[in-house]
Amino acid sequence: MTGRKDLRKTSLFAAAILLSATAGSAGIATVAKAMESSSPSPPTTTTSQPPSNPAGTKKDTKKSKPDKSSAVEQFYKGWHQAYALIYDKGDYAAGIAVLESMGFDNNADVATLLGYASRKLGRYDDAKLWYDRALAADPNHALTWSYYGMWHAEQGNVLKAKDDLEKVRLICGTTCREYTMLKAAIDGTATY
Repeated sequence: MTGRKDLRKTSLFAAAILLSATAGSAGIATVAKAMESSSPSPPTTTTSQPPSNPAGTKKDTKKSKPDKSSAVEQFYKGWHQAYALIYDKGDYAAGIAVLESMGFDNNADVATLLGYASRKLGRYDDAKLWYDRALAADPNHALTWSYYGMWHAEQGNVLKAKDDLEKVRLICGTTCREYTMLKAAIDGTATY
């Protein structure tokens, strides 16, 4: 699993270099934001419902295979829509609605974003539920640990937030964005 993530990061880095060379400084900012967390891990399974059978038509007895590429396409379309609503527009409730409608609540990236948006709305119990679900899906999800640490800090539990900071350090080091964001939140120099 780690190898696949490293390959994805390497591919994104290569794309960033190419774009920055052709797009200038504005392109660099755009690519950096895209690399943050706007490219979630693709879903491994879908929870979409089978198509309904219109009244009066015969059911096809042959089992058709779901179109996996279409499901992945729909996943990314929903993800990017929710991401823009939450991070770019600050419309957390609308972003939550999009994420929940996708049907991929057990995906670590989706659950983390649901937790973040819930926390920003002050729904701390919901945020905790989503962070726990994200960590059940991927115990080494650095962004989840970072946001969970912020959740703990906002609850007044700085010691637990520091424990989460240590988990982030073990996953991605002290220079990754997830670590620096949580460290700044614990130090009181930034809020996320």
